[in-house]
Amino acid sequence: MSTQTTEPSVETANNTFFSILREAFLGTDRDFTKGPLLPALIILAIPMILEMSMEGLFAIVDTFFVAKLGAEAVAVVGLTESVLALVYAVAIGLSIGATATVARRFGEQDLDGAARTATHVVYLGLIVSLIMGVIGLVFAQSILRTLGGEPAVVELGTPFARLMFGTNAVIVFLFVLNGIFRGAGDATIALRVLIVANGLNIILDPLFIFGIGFFPEWGVTGAAVATVIGRATGVSYAVWALFFRKNGRLDVRAEHWRFDPKLLWSLVRLSATAVLQFLIATLSWSGLVMILAGFGTVALAGYQIGLRVIIFVILPAVGLANAAATLVGQNLGAGHPDRAERSVWLAGGLNAGMLGIVGLFFIVYPQLVVSVFTTDPEVAAYAGDCLRIVGYGYALYGLGMVMESSFNGAGDTWTPTYLNFIVFWMFEIPLAYVLANRFGYGPQGVFLSMTLAFSMLAIVSALLFKRGKWKLKTV
Repeated sequence: MSTQTTEPSVETANNTFFSILREAFLGTDRDFTKGPLLPALIILAIPMILEMSMEGLFAIVDTFFVAKLGAEAVAVVGLTESVLALVYAVAIGLSIGATATVARRFGEQDLDGAARTATHVVYLGLIVSLIMGVIGLVFAQSILRTLGGEPAVVELGTPFARLMFGTNAVIVFLFVLNGIFRGAGDATIALRVLIVANGLNIILDPLFIFGIGFFPEWGVTGAAVATVIGRATGVSYAVWALFFRKNGRLDVRAEHWRFDPKLLWSLVRLSATAVLQFLIATLSWSGLVMILAGFGTVALAGYQIGLRVIIFVILPAVGLANAAATLVGQNLGAGHPDRAERSVWLAGGLNAGMLGIVGLFFIVYPQLVVSVFTTDPEVAAYAGDCLRIVGYGYALYGLGMVMESSFNGAGDTWTPTYLNFIVFWMFEIPLAYVLANRFGYGPQGVFLSMTLAFSMLAIVSALLFKRGKWKLKTV
């Protein structure tokens, strides 16, 4: 295929501050395999950082409005979200496969290959979401009961859970389609998709929950309806932008929909490992919860508050890590492995600096942050300890996040999977138990194990990344 494109050349690309911001927010046709790395990273990172921040808004908005309905309604959302975490893990895994493969084809200037990948990612998403949807619809009530929901909570939450599980396709495709955009270097569209989805959710949540105006009063189920409508609208916009928009970075035509079993299987293998990777990391938090539960409800509540803050702050850093993954995939495809490596070290340094500053703030002013969430002095004390102790490892965690994402961007999803299992399950959880119970550090021992695990993950990831075997990975 011809390599002639409409991207600006290295000489003509405008790298002034305001031009870079304009491209970040309005879109770009820049070739990310050429020219200065810092502008390319910023153009990709800004919308990706905002995108991840917007993703975190769904649960926050739903919880805010549902909390006004009482404890049972909050319990319904909490139990359902705990299961949806598995759906998120699957969706993120599929999006990693999409980003890595599309980015590699884009770097190779194989735009037909990138378009075929996009269509087959859609096939895969349909298959997976259909299977999960059927299981969720049939077993929603049993799932809530198995998770320990009281009879009143199960009765109230079954319609909510069935709707959320049955329409999991909107979650899957929100991640998958945005993964395609990220791989193509079109991060601005991914951000717009989340703005549309979140904007509708914020508007519709109170209308359907409380029955404002001519809207029906559906209580907690109304939160599910609003969320599904918001996400479905965002997905519809993404579908239009990907498959029907003219002058996009990807041009998908009818012939690209021709089914290719070999391509689908390669996406299955790549994505399945990424799904496993995120399940290992996600479920490890449950292991820490089991250890902390032995120290009482107050300690557990403090940990939950600390964890919410930690995850909220980490999400923007994930955006920067995703930008590095896109640069890795595209530059490997273009035959520029050294440029791919430089982009990772640059992104890793920026992420470490950004999270390092946040960690320093948590170390010095933990109670200032905690006071936003609780006035209980005992809960606040544990939450403050969590933020302060974990804060010492934030800079290294920022580096480790970029390293792991970059392995994924290169199509090497097994390395971070092994690392997550070793660091979180063979090191962090046993260490947390020993420090908390054998050495008498209590909950603070669990928090310390998190800091040490973050640091170990970053150091080992960096050493493996420096070996360079990821440069030889094909997707």
